[in-house]
Amino acid sequence: MNESRRYPIGQQNFRVLREDNCLYVDKTRFVEKIVNNGTQYWFLARPRRFGKSLFLSTLEYFYKGERELFKGLYIDTVDWDWQPYPVLRLDLNVEKYKEPGLLDGVLDRIFRDWEEKYDIEVKDRDHSQRFSTIIKTIHEKTGRKVVILVDEYDKPLVGNLNDDDNFEHYRVKLASVYSNFKSSAEHIQLVFLTGVSRFSKLSVFSDLNNLRDITFSAEFADICGITERELRNSFNPGIEMFAEENGYTYDEACFRLKSNYDGYRFAKKGSDIYNPWSVLSCLSKREISNYWGRTGKPTLIAEAMYQFDEDIESLLNTQCDETTLQGFDLKSASPLAMLYQTGYLTIKDYDRETELYTLGVPNREVAESLYRELLPYYVKVKRGGDAETVARNIVNSLLLGRPERFVRDLDIFFAGIPYDMKMESENNLHTAIYILLRLIGVKTETEVRTSDGRIDLVVKTSRYIYIIELKFDGSAAEAMAQIKEKQYALSYAKDHRRIFLIGLNFSSKTRHLDEPLIEEIQK
Repeated sequence: MNESRRYPIGQQNFRVLREDNCLYVDKTRFVEKIVNNGTQYWFLARPRRFGKSLFLSTLEYFYKGERELFKGLYIDTVDWDWQPYPVLRLDLNVEKYKEPGLLDGVLDRIFRDWEEKYDIEVKDRDHSQRFSTIIKTIHEKTGRKVVILVDEYDKPLVGNLNDDDNFEHYRVKLASVYSNFKSSAEHIQLVFLTGVSRFSKLSVFSDLNNLRDITFSAEFADICGITERELRNSFNPGIEMFAEENGYTYDEACFRLKSNYDGYRFAKKGSDIYNPWSVLSCLSKREISNYWGRTGKPTLIAEAMYQFDEDIESLLNTQCDETTLQGFDLKSASPLAMLYQTGYLTIKDYDRETELYTLGVPNREVAESLYRELLPYYVKVKRGGDAETVARNIVNSLLLGRPERFVRDLDIFFAGIPYDMKMESENNLHTAIYILLRLIGVKTETEVRTSDGRIDLVVKTSRYIYIIELKFDGSAAEAMAQIKEKQYALSYAKDHRRIFLIGLNFSSKTRHLDEPLIEEIQK
C-alpha cells in the first residue's frame, strides 16, 4: 500500500504536474470535445479551487503540441496532427485589484512577454490596441491562428463588488480588452474563458453571439472536480492510507470523504462532484479538515446575506428556476444566485415537470465555512470565555440532556451581540440561534410545521429532543404557554427520545435571555 505519485496541491501547471509524476485525473476527453465541436468561443464558470486553472493549462499544452506530456492519457489515442498553435494565456488571478492601476500593471507584464517572444514592435500603449496588434501579428508571423485562454477573466470585478468606482473602472477596461475577441476573430482559433460569474455588461457576452457557455451543460458537468468513479479509480492507495492512519475501514474512509467534500452538481443530469482541492489536501495530510474554507473567507457572501435579511434555513434549502441561476450578474445578483455561483449552494435535484432546481449546501465543509462566516454578523462572545469553549459547552449540554446549562451558555453568546447589529425582531433572534447551532454541528430545524402552528426551533440529538419557543421582548411564560396550547410535543409522542420544552424570551433592553421555563414531557 504505497502511493508513489505526489498529490499536486496548488499545482496548476500541467507540464510540472506531469513531469513531477503527480497524480492526475484524466480530463482530456473534454479537450477532444472542445476541439471537435468547432465552436470558437467558450466559457466556463465554477467556484474557486475547482481546477479551472489546471484545465486551461491542459488545453494550453495540448494546443502547443507537446504530445509527450499526454502519454498514457485519453487524448493521446485521438487522431490529431499535434502541430503547435501559438497560445496566449491571460491569467488575471495574480492580483486582488483593490486599486485602479493594478490591472494596467498585470496587462503590461503579460503583453510585454508576448511582444518580446514574437518580436512585436509596440506602437500603442492602449491595452486594447496592443492586444489587437499582438493577435494579428502572431497569426501573420506563425501562419497559425491564435489560441487565447483567459484564467479568472472576472477577478478584477469580483474583487470590487462593494466598490462602485473601482468596479466601473475595471469593467470598462476589461470590456475594451475583450472586445478584441470579436474584432480579431479572423486571427483566432479558440477563446476559452473561466471565471466565477457571468457579467452581462462585458462585451465578451454581449458581442459574441456564438459563445458557448458550458457552465450548466450536462455534457461538461464533470470537466472540473472529481467524480465517484474517478475517486475510486485514481485515489485508492491514498484512501487506504487515510483509513489506516485514522482507524477507519475503507468504507468508513470513503463515507467521510463523501460527507465532507462531495455533493456538488452543475447540471440537470449528472454525477455528484468532489471538491478536488479538499480531496487532495485530505488524502495528503490524512485528516478531515476544512481545507476549502481556509483558502478564502466568504465575507462578501456573508455581508450580502445579512443585508438581504433572508430566512437562512429556507434560503439554503430551496427551489428556483433556471433563469435565477443562468446569465446573472453578481453585481446585482439575488442571494440564491450569489450563493450558487460561489459554491455555497449547489444543484441537488431537478424536476422536469415543474422545471425547478432544488438547491442545497453541498457538504459539511461548505456548511461549516458558511455558518462560521455568518455567525459573527449575529453573535459575538464578550464574556464567559472564548467562542470555542462556549460552543463546546453547548454541544455537551445538549448531548447530556442538560437544558438549563444549554440556555446559560446560549445567553453568553447573546450577551455579546453588538447594539448596532440587527436584533430588533424575533426573526433575527431565530436566525442567530439557528446559525449558531448549525455551526457547532447540532441538528436543528426552524419553523417546524405542526397541525396547529409552527415550532420556532427543534433541536435533536441521539437521546433528546428540545422543543424551543422564542419571544422577543415578551416573556418565557408566553413562550411556554404557546408550546402547550398548540401541543407542539404531540408530533414527537411516539419518539423514544426524552423531550424537553423550553420557553425563552430575549430582552432588547438587557441584551440577555430572561430566566427560562423548562419542562420535561413525562411519557
